[in-house]
Amino acid sequence: MPSLCILGCGNLGTHLVQALYHAGYPILQLYSRTVESATALSNLVGNAPFTTDLSQLTLSADLYICALKDSVLHEVLTKTPLKGKRIVHTAGSMPMSLLSEFTTDGGVFYPMQSFSKAKPVDFSVIPIFVEATNEEMKRILMEMAGRVSSSVNTLTSEERKQLHLAAVFASNFSNHMYAIAQEQLAKLGLPFEVLLPLIDETCSKIHTLPPVEAQTGPAVRYDLNVINEQKERIDNPLQKMIYELVSQSIHEKALQNEESHQ
Repeated sequence: MPSLCILGCGNLGTHLVQALYHAGYPILQLYSRTVESATALSNLVGNAPFTTDLSQLTLSADLYICALKDSVLHEVLTKTPLKGKRIVHTAGSMPMSLLSEFTTDGGVFYPMQSFSKAKPVDFSVIPIFVEATNEEMKRILMEMAGRVSSSVNTLTSEERKQLHLAAVFASNFSNHMYAIAQEQLAKLGLPFEVLLPLIDETCSKIHTLPPVEAQTGPAVRYDLNVINEQKERIDNPLQKMIYELVSQSIHEKALQNEESHQ
């Protein structure tokens, strides 16, 4: 198996490194901006060597995986001595071409999941999307993906950007709605946990139903009596706008679905 150097010990890096380590990949080195993050992850993967100095990166690894924030990816690479090495990034919204300045053996290894350091994940069910500059890199990345996940696909950079957008709607936006709902419950002195059975049921339904058919609520039939009354209870102008726009979108989608079944 190729030996690995992983740059980034944050949310994604923490879980990806553990998955690769348990799959048998040698972890030659970890890089993090902070000693604390590097030490914590090193302890989980056989006390792998680490550094907080980009100039001290090992040049012996077969593959360099950048599990870094989109905003710092290019800047970090410009400070490394890795030109010409096999370099992979893990970003959903960044093109593979970003790596062309540094290597002709580039690739993308994108696990589509929301990661938090303290929350365990089952990597074997996480879809991984691969892109590579050549067939040998594609073979390496496809094999690596297949060792840690049962769901492996190839996508171009443009296709991956569209996938990432879908993920933002499905995960980030949904979670923001939970945060707004928590604010509404706080006015009643109720904990967010009272919504969990409802949220769990909604998530469960879309395992067997298309989301548009699982949709319920006043916006589907555009019940203005209920909608207007609820809007009056929203103090935050931006949240009121969100309520209006999402309600309109739900209703339009419901009408389109109804027309498609006629």
